Amino acid sequence: MAVVAGAAIVTAGAFTTVPGLLVTPLHQEYAWDRGQIALAASVNMVLFGATAPFAAALMERAGIRRVAAGAMLLIAAGALLTNAMASPWQLVLYWGMLIGLGSGCLTMTFAALVTSRWFTRRRGLVTGALSASSHLGQLLFLPLLAWAVDRYDWQPPVVTLALTALTVAGLVALFLRDHPADVGVRPYGSEEFVAKPAPAEGAARRTVTVLVQAMRTGTFWLLAGMFVICGASTNGIMWSNWVPAAHDHGMHATVAASMLSLIGVFSSLGAALSGWLTDRFDPRRLLAVYFTVRALTLLALPLVFTASAQPSMIVFAVVYGLVDVATVPPVIALCQRTYGDDGPIVFGWTNSAHQLGAGASAFLGATARDVFGTYDTVWITLSAVCLVAALLAMVVRASDGDRRLAPEG
Repeated sequence: MAVVAGAAIVTAGAFTTVPGLLVTPLHQEYAWDRGQIALAASVNMVLFGATAPFAAALMERAGIRRVAAGAMLLIAAGALLTNAMASPWQLVLYWGMLIGLGSGCLTMTFAALVTSRWFTRRRGLVTGALSASSHLGQLLFLPLLAWAVDRYDWQPPVVTLALTALTVAGLVALFLRDHPADVGVRPYGSEEFVAKPAPAEGAARRTVTVLVQAMRTGTFWLLAGMFVICGASTNGIMWSNWVPAAHDHGMHATVAASMLSLIGVFSSLGAALSGWLTDRFDPRRLLAVYFTVRALTLLALPLVFTASAQPSMIVFAVVYGLVDVATVPPVIALCQRTYGDDGPIVFGWTNSAHQLGAGASAFLGATARDVFGTYDTVWITLSAVCLVAALLAMVVRASDGDRRLAPEG
């Protein structure tokens, strides 16, 4: 189950790297404004974050397998239809909406639901491995896609990726199961057989109800606040502002991209390691350590940023990468401990907060560069807020939470 879920997350993650590769080819072929092309990526990101909590509730209503397979089909359809588009609004519809909705169903919320149902023991380790899967998809496909777009233009690589999504949709439909009871087994590590829960009614209503109830607890605001800061200090600033920041220091774009890939490699390793640690240590203390280390690396970045990949820059990439996605397994664990069966939905909302922080950081980081003429202020500010997140982590209650959310009705 973990392998099949991982394959779906890897494939969905690959589509997040494509818009950046399509801007120049589409601008040259159709003479569209870059802003029009970027709008599709913006819509994709917004839907990616907003879909996750509703997808968790829908999976509990209709089943993990059906929703995951349907999501892969949406992604494949969006990619294939892109080849027949003739206007910018079609790119927004196909890549922004269809792929955004599909990939939003296959985020860490999907991983949280799979692990909560199928694993009692080693849950943190599996969560960490699945957390690393999204970055693994980017690492596996990005170099190949960049090479293919440069050699064959943009359409053949997109079609190939769509066919990959169709293949994974078939694997999900054939092998993924909603619950261990479907095949007559116990969750991994459980000593007792667990009956399959009845389908949850009113998926959208339940998602909103869970949010309203979670908002009444202090734990939710602490976790959401930490994840706003997490998104701002990771993909929000790095994926959109790293290359321009490197250019300010005279670093060639190819070297900058290589450093970003190195961060991605160690992000995957850090997520898997964090999952293993989450099984053994207090998630709150892990989060405090991760955010503190991230704060120190960002504070040191202006001092080590050079025009080439010096040893100090490589050390930064390794250490920063190790704590990049490491925050996910502890937060998922805290959501599960605090909110029980509603944990995956609550995590979906905290993940939306992550995307909110990422979007704000991408815009404000670039604006700060225009105002101050340097990114140094950005790195120092993000370092400071990471220290705030470390303090927030220690305030989260160590027990099973403020209270379990009351069942609907």
